[in-house]
Amino acid sequence: MIVDDDRLTVSLLKTLLELDDFEVVSVPDGKSAFTKAQDEKPDAFLVDFHLSDGAGTDFISKIREVKEFSKTPIVMASGLNREQEARAAGADKFMIKPFDPGDLVVILNKLLDAQ
Repeated sequence: MIVDDDRLTVSLLKTLLELDDFEVVSVPDGKSAFTKAQDEKPDAFLVDFHLSDGAGTDFISKIREVKEFSKTPIVMASGLNREQEARAAGADKFMIKPFDPGDLVVILNKLLDAQ
């Protein structure tokens, strides 16, 4: 699940991830993501730090409280180095934008394989 309000970024990442056989669902904000996650049961999350309805770290903290998602891999991304905040909220990995989408695929596969 991609949680990001930048439509261009989401479109690009969705296309690239689907080429690597990922099934991708995207939502523009934390509130929608929390609701959609209950229905979709994603295997991993890619969360932007800045969302239209607040900080992505708020979404991560909230989703980590749900037993079902307490161990689900979460990658957070931002144009600024927010790794400490991301990790403190519960992200497994942090990536600074712009990043190579190929790196994201490698990271997601490693996190999913480690489960």
